[in-house]
Amino acid sequence: MNIDKRVLNFLVIITLSFTTFLWTFFIFHMPFELNVVLSVILVRMVSSFVIFSDYSLSWSKASQKTFLIKSFVYIVAFLVYLPLFYGKVRFAFLLSELFLYLFAINFAMYLYYYIINKSRIRKTKTVVIYGAGRAGIKLESEFANTQYRVKYFIDDDKIIQNRSIDSIQVISKYKLKEKIGEGKFDLLVIAMPSAGQDRIKEIYDNLSEYFNHIQILPSLDEILEGGDFATQLKNISVEDLLARHPKDLDKNKISSFVKDKTILITGAGGSIGSEISRQCEKYGAKKLILLDHSEYNLYSIAEEIKKIDTALVMQSVVNREFLDETFKKYKPEIVIHAAAYKHVPLVEANIEEAILNNVIGTKNVIDMAIKHGAKKFVMISTDKAVRPTNVMGTTKRICELYSQNSNGNGTEIVAVRFGNVLGSSGSVIPKFKSQIENGQNLTVTHPDITRYFMLIPEACELVLQAGAIGRGGEIFILDMGEPIKIVDLAQKMIELSGRLDIKVEFSGLRPGEKLYEELLINESDAKTPYDSITVAKPTKYDINKLNQDIEELLTSEDKLSKLKRIVPEFNHQPN
Repeated sequence: MNIDKRVLNFLVIITLSFTTFLWTFFIFHMPFELNVVLSVILVRMVSSFVIFSDYSLSWSKASQKTFLIKSFVYIVAFLVYLPLFYGKVRFAFLLSELFLYLFAINFAMYLYYYIINKSRIRKTKTVVIYGAGRAGIKLESEFANTQYRVKYFIDDDKIIQNRSIDSIQVISKYKLKEKIGEGKFDLLVIAMPSAGQDRIKEIYDNLSEYFNHIQILPSLDEILEGGDFATQLKNISVEDLLARHPKDLDKNKISSFVKDKTILITGAGGSIGSEISRQCEKYGAKKLILLDHSEYNLYSIAEEIKKIDTALVMQSVVNREFLDETFKKYKPEIVIHAAAYKHVPLVEANIEEAILNNVIGTKNVIDMAIKHGAKKFVMISTDKAVRPTNVMGTTKRICELYSQNSNGNGTEIVAVRFGNVLGSSGSVIPKFKSQIENGQNLTVTHPDITRYFMLIPEACELVLQAGAIGRGGEIFILDMGEPIKIVDLAQKMIELSGRLDIKVEFSGLRPGEKLYEELLINESDAKTPYDSITVAKPTKYDINKLNQDIEELLTSEDKLSKLKRIVPEFNHQPN
């Protein structure tokens, strides 16, 4: 195979060199000198063989880099044979022939590439690329080897509108409708890795009606350097349209908080706990103690965390004695408490177990963090703890009260409150996806129900950022943006799926569910250095009294009444 390539390459060098020399001798009115031609051909053949294995380059897969390599090889050859003819052959003659040869070899290679690829793949689909920057141009070249034909570039830069790139016209988004007529293009690719969620959503809202499918490139943080962009394209998802990307994420602050620390994470295999674990690995923790009562969840996250020292603890936070042994053995510097029962209807049906896991489990972890000298304790809370209408929210509010009033002995204890995270287990988005895959109508409890949403990675990074700036006693609140109507979310997911036969059905509010979630009980009275993080007004509760109330809660026959005495704003809505 290599011999064939070598022979073919040498034949091309010989043929093109004879041709370019014949022409150059003619232009310069000089007699043909065979010894000059043969000497140059010999040097070019040797250079092609030894420099970058030029002879083996595939012309059918040529790229800009291939053309540069070809040019470099023959410029080096020129520098080798130039001294051989010094004083014998005019420099201008040799330089002119070189330029003609470079043009000929690269033109021949490009012509071969174009003919092979144009004839090999039948272009059956049309694509429009939004973004005529580096990413868009790279994608256009990659689409040359696919069934897609790039019809237009769209760009907001007026300077390049109405111009063309590789004979493909660049238009503004406002011209798209007149270009398409009554039909639809097959695919829109949003080739702007640095674009924020608001920009992606704006493009989708304005242009989705003109395309059968829409895909986007990953963000700059996620994109694989050196890989083909076309293979990294992903279908636009509801997460891309709803996600909030905080503009004041302080990665240096997070790194200083996490780097070289021993960190214990409870509920480490859950949606939040597993992402906290990944972020701690990313920001350079020294050791992770991953604690979870689920064997499968613990195994799953352990398979992901490979770069740092990890201890796996299969344990329930309810077991105080075992928890004490874990803290004694590993001496964590930071404790992040994500273990909790969070599913509202399930908690309503299992009140005693929820109190035991959420309240007693949290109390145990806080007590052990203080006892064993952890420097920081960060508890994951929820917007459902604000004026709760369900048992889950009320148990989390008690956890907030305990964390806020337990500070002492050198452990800084903080809570971080936020709303729903996109794609978490038990959340509405995986449920809707499953219903769409099964061809079922989407069930929404009420036409007016709204929720806050944030991507899991962004929420977890802000949790760590809040933990870094906490000094003890704070309840931090993450900025979740504007609440989103669940019915609008359902309609958007139906639209993205292309399953217009699927409808939305209303099933009625579930036990403990309310129409609107809140993040504040009263107006926040404290700011932080970051707009994405504020601090709730503190609630004083004597810790001895709270401990006594929790003990009474465990033995009380009327647990709902006792919950209301601890959390007066609890307005239970069981149906």
